[in-house]
Amino acid sequence: MVDVFDKDKRSEIMSKVKSSRNKSTELKLLQYFKDNKIIGWRRNVKLFGKPDFVFPKKKITVFVDGCFWHGHDCRNTRPKDNEEYWTKKISRNQCRDIEVTAHLEKLGYTVIRLWECELTKKKRELLEENINKIMI
Repeated sequence: MVDVFDKDKRSEIMSKVKSSRNKSTELKLLQYFKDNKIIGWRRNVKLFGKPDFVFPKKKITVFVDGCFWHGHDCRNTRPKDNEEYWTKKISRNQCRDIEVTAHLEKLGYTVIRLWECELTKKKRELLEENINKIMI
C-alpha cells in the first residue's frame, strides 16, 4: 500500500505520536514481582532514560526492552518494507540504550535490562537469573 503522505509529512505526523510505554510487558513483570514478593520497587521515577522500575534503596534500575524495538533476534523479525528506515531506527534505539545505561551507572545505579521475551514461560529461568541480581 502506498503512503498517502510524502516522507516529510509522514515524519512530522509520526513525531507527534508519543509512546504510552510498553504496558503489557511492564504489567507482566509487575505481576512477577508481586507473585515472588519482591518489594522496594517504584514506577514512573523521574530518571534519565525513564526506567520501567527503580529500586531506590538499592540504586537499581530495570528496563524491559521490547525485542523488536531494541533489536533482539529472538523471533528473527525484520521488516522487509522500508528496511533501511527500520535498521536505522533500531540502531538508534540500541545506541540510546548504551547511553542511558552508561549515564545511570555513572550516577551509581546498577542497570538491569530484560528482554520482552524473557517474560514468557519458556525463558523463565533467564528471567529469574536476572531478577536474582535484585534480590542480593
